[in-house]
Amino acid sequence: MANHIIIKKKIISFKKKICVSGDKSISIRWVLFASIASGISKVKNLLISEDVMAAIDIIRKFGIRVLKRKDFFIIFGKGIDGYIYKKNTVINAGNSATLGRLILGLIINSTNTVKLIGDKSLSKRDFKRVTSPLSKFGAKFKLRKNFSLPLTIQGLKNLKPIKYFEKRGSAQCKSAVILAAMRANGTTYIKAKKSRDHTERMMKNLKLPIRIYKRRNHDLIQVKKVKKIRAINYNIPSDISSSAFFLVLTALSNNSELTIKSVNINSSRTGIITILKKMGVNIIFQNKKIYRGEEIADIKIKSCKLIKPINCPVSLNARAIDEFLVIFLVAARANGVSYFKGLSELNKKESPRLKWGSKILSKMGVKNFTTKNSIKIFGNPALKVDKKIIINNYLNDHRVFMTSVVAALSFGGLWKIHNSKSIKTSFPDFLKIINQLKKNEKETKYNQNSN
Repeated sequence: MANHIIIKKKIISFKKKICVSGDKSISIRWVLFASIASGISKVKNLLISEDVMAAIDIIRKFGIRVLKRKDFFIIFGKGIDGYIYKKNTVINAGNSATLGRLILGLIINSTNTVKLIGDKSLSKRDFKRVTSPLSKFGAKFKLRKNFSLPLTIQGLKNLKPIKYFEKRGSAQCKSAVILAAMRANGTTYIKAKKSRDHTERMMKNLKLPIRIYKRRNHDLIQVKKVKKIRAINYNIPSDISSSAFFLVLTALSNNSELTIKSVNINSSRTGIITILKKMGVNIIFQNKKIYRGEEIADIKIKSCKLIKPINCPVSLNARAIDEFLVIFLVAARANGVSYFKGLSELNKKESPRLKWGSKILSKMGVKNFTTKNSIKIFGNPALKVDKKIIINNYLNDHRVFMTSVVAALSFGGLWKIHNSKSIKTSFPDFLKIINQLKKNEKETKYNQNSN
């Protein structure tokens, strides 16, 4: 059976309330923090994806016990120095750069050499950007071609603190250094370009020794050695990156309205909300609250009859970096030309996403111009697709797959979208929720079997 789906028509109008899966960034961080906590930690709504399961497999390699119950997980933490580093340990981060980079900061005190591997896509990504600052603590790394996976790390017991300037706006690099700093003797000083701050919020909620001084364009962070982490029970909110696909689908559909329940609206992640509002989309937050230091709300959105073009401020890039593929679809419907710049990081994701964004638009008949770090999109409010489109050979990038599904349902045409199994890395329930929105129609029978 083929590992693809076929979509033959646009979605009809809908008015629904849905829940999406747990936040991936928080799910991975909860697993890592719970594994070095002292005592038993429990979690509900943990994202059951390949990326998060890879995190659980890794901590098990270090001697941490994990149990799955009907609707929650339990991790039996052994304390800040509880990892057991056996000889010839090999850990596999799968497709997850977040996991691959963060775990290196956590095992920087390894007493034996540990080998880190990943899938084909992750093995092409830049790990030098994280091993370079981590080596300053005293650990030793060997990378393939001095750049990528597989790599080995030989840790050190007595780690020295460092000073680090994170210039890219990478939460992964920043977080890896923060986790390493928890094991160093002294205070580590970090100057970091604005990026996601889930690690810092989780540490503050756990009352760990971290101080953050927010400036306009960067944060100053101080981290001291951690002696003990208390067990952390968590009910993980819904993921805004996963929600983004349904927000855009609603905005582009006729006479539709959607409420997504209990979404993490952390301000470092809501760039897509700001961008869509600037383009004229009606979005409101309801039932706002603070939970474990994170902002949670229901998101309500309605169809947008007239989408405005945008010259997207570069300052929003870090807050929307994973959502630009679907944002480009909104720009395709805009009444004018939209311009996005400073996006070179998009081509360093699971696939060269800026190139794929351009390719999908071109296949739809949308005029666009791209450079190595920008894209100009010539929107058409009357855009309709009435041809066959095939999406394939994109390194199994889950966001390319899901963006293509949203495009097919929003603009029409006959779409054959390959590699449907790619969603298992981050959002296995994606097609299930799509069918919830299509409940009044004859459901598309999505085939996710392998060849």
